[in-house]
Amino acid sequence: MIITSLSLSLYWLDLTFAGVMTPPCPVLRALWIAELHFRCEGAQRPLAAVEVAAAGNLFKVRQFARRALQNSTAAAASPRSGQIDAMILLLCGAAAVAVYAVCCFTVLRLPKCQSRARLDGKTVVVTGSNTGIGKTTALDLAKRGARVILACRDQKRAEAAVSDIRRESGSSEVVYMHLDLASLQSVRSFAETFLKTEPRLDILINNAGLVVEGTTKDGMGMIFGVNHLGHFLLTLLLLDRLKESGPSRVVNVASKAYEVGKIDFDCLSTHKKLAEGKSSLSLFFRYSHSKLCNVLFTHELAKRLQGTNVTCYSLHPGPIKTDISRHSNLLWKMILFPILTLFFVDPVSGAQTTIHCALQEGIEPHSGRYFEKCAVKEVKAHGRDDAVAKKLWELSERLCSLA
Repeated sequence: MIITSLSLSLYWLDLTFAGVMTPPCPVLRALWIAELHFRCEGAQRPLAAVEVAAAGNLFKVRQFARRALQNSTAAAASPRSGQIDAMILLLCGAAAVAVYAVCCFTVLRLPKCQSRARLDGKTVVVTGSNTGIGKTTALDLAKRGARVILACRDQKRAEAAVSDIRRESGSSEVVYMHLDLASLQSVRSFAETFLKTEPRLDILINNAGLVVEGTTKDGMGMIFGVNHLGHFLLTLLLLDRLKESGPSRVVNVASKAYEVGKIDFDCLSTHKKLAEGKSSLSLFFRYSHSKLCNVLFTHELAKRLQGTNVTCYSLHPGPIKTDISRHSNLLWKMILFPILTLFFVDPVSGAQTTIHCALQEGIEPHSGRYFEKCAVKEVKAHGRDDAVAKKLWELSERLCSLA
């Protein structure tokens, strides 16, 4: 009974996230169907699970499910039940270990940026760089000789990051400037200070991101305001300095989650947020919508930068262990913790595609494109929709009082 409940729960999760995580997990599905056969047929035809899975006969699967649930109490009382549970548990364990091993050596193995470019005399701004892949990116660029500006909200954490990066890189050209992306006034103040004190800007890395409830100081949904709108305004305010310093680059850290994102312009216009709802799943989808905004912003920005010496790129950093969810509620953290621990990689690996887009020679013709694992990745159709990208740009201008 315990194994049946566990398998049903896992299969439910598999179905729930089948549209989110691509591809859906066939291993869980096969094991689940196999167990239903054990429950219903007394393990007389164990290969039938393979037949059903191959045929994709959902009607039979539902039949097995009903019969398994009906028989589970009786099966638990039979002497054979313990043997079956033990067998299935061993199969599940073996399959889990095998899948995890394969993931570690294939899916979770991320390539390293091959560029050996030096950045002496160049200036880089990295948002959200006091932790995670932002901090790792800043450290790498500091080691290459760049003047690195950590644009962060939390002064204490940022100053600690500055000390760490200076110590590890041996560079004193690492400084902190206050930037709160949840306040458009803070973005304007940052840009004003930067333009007064910094004569050049060679690379702007829009890295900061969060998954949290709430609203910005301007009344926007927090996820939309920080992940997209703040970076949109920051980029436009610094664009002239980027052009003056060219060739220069804008790097927008997006996510593969954009694939399930969509933009509800009615909701944005009315409520200034990407979606309604307060559930954990709603939170994830709002994050996905914001990452689609990053991809579309990059697409439209590249079109508007044609003929200039500024190029731009969006990217998926990979499944990274960061504290992006540190402001989330306890339930969301409990859901993410085991996933982050087992299946996500460290920030050093996660920063490689960002560094690639910032430095790699010869990618200028791919301006506006989306990168994954240090290579160009074909973006889904809704991530390169010209009409939607233009509409998002125009709405963002109005919300930032630029239009």
